[in-house]
Amino acid sequence: MAGFLARRLAGMAAVLLAISLLTFLIFQVIPGGDPAVRMAGRLATPQQVQDVRHAWGFDRPVYDQYLTTMEKVLNGSVVSYSQQINVEEEILRSLPPTLSLAVGAGVIWLFFGVLFGVLSAITAGRFVDRSLTVVALVGVSTPAFFLGALLLYYLGYRLELLPLGGYVHLTSDPWGWFTHMLMPWLALSVAFIGVYARVLRSSVLDTMGEDYVRTAHAKGLSERRVLVRHVLRNSMIPIVTLWGLDFAAVVGGGAIVIESVFDLHGVGQYAAESIARLDVPPVLVVTLLVACAVVVLGAVVDILYAALDPRIRLAR
Repeated sequence: MAGFLARRLAGMAAVLLAISLLTFLIFQVIPGGDPAVRMAGRLATPQQVQDVRHAWGFDRPVYDQYLTTMEKVLNGSVVSYSQQINVEEEILRSLPPTLSLAVGAGVIWLFFGVLFGVLSAITAGRFVDRSLTVVALVGVSTPAFFLGALLLYYLGYRLELLPLGGYVHLTSDPWGWFTHMLMPWLALSVAFIGVYARVLRSSVLDTMGEDYVRTAHAKGLSERRVLVRHVLRNSMIPIVTLWGLDFAAVVGGGAIVIESVFDLHGVGQYAAESIARLDVPPVLVVTLLVACAVVVLGAVVDILYAALDPRIRLAR
């Protein structure tokens, strides 16, 4: 266990270092992306631009700029080039709607993805399986922004059942938070449900043909017990992997379309606005947030593997 944790920590550090370096270098070589010019403004004189460049260290070597930026990332003092505001504080303000979206949608797509996948597998080739296959394909093929627009129009505008976007904090108004988040949850979950259902269906059907499943049937175990303890437990391994990566991506701004459609002002929107301004510090910090979430959840997934399948050993 100790060796596994040490290897995972070393791998996490290496991945974060590589991603931070690549992100910083990519934005440094973008044509016309001189941050000193953007910070000084359109009417700035060449001398004013040079003063800004010197004050922020843009006239020093790239490696020196990178080390300075990473030092500020670690101590929480990163400042946006264009807005002159603390990046970490802005991300913390953007995290509640993003976390609310990720947690709620993650629970929905996991529950219904597993439910539909199991139903489709145990009724393979029959009407229920074919119907769920059609529903899953429609869900996967429907763009999230289009589904979000439909929900806003029918549930928000026409029927006035739910609010037309925006975000309400959970601590200030729990019911308002729920009603504001329900449509974003549904819009984000539909495509994931279709993918998870198809993946789990294939995994369950493959597992049903394993020798240990036939042995369990030969021992006289009930169909339900075989399905839950032997088939579903081992079939959930790819689902655990998918859920960990998808959840991390959503937390890191992967749901930018949904945040924009429903005006949630989350991490994704903040990152998109920063990219449009070629503002390196916010993009760098958000990218590191995504990478950190992915590698941490990757380690958690590895631990869950051992709980789902005893044949997997963390020491390997």
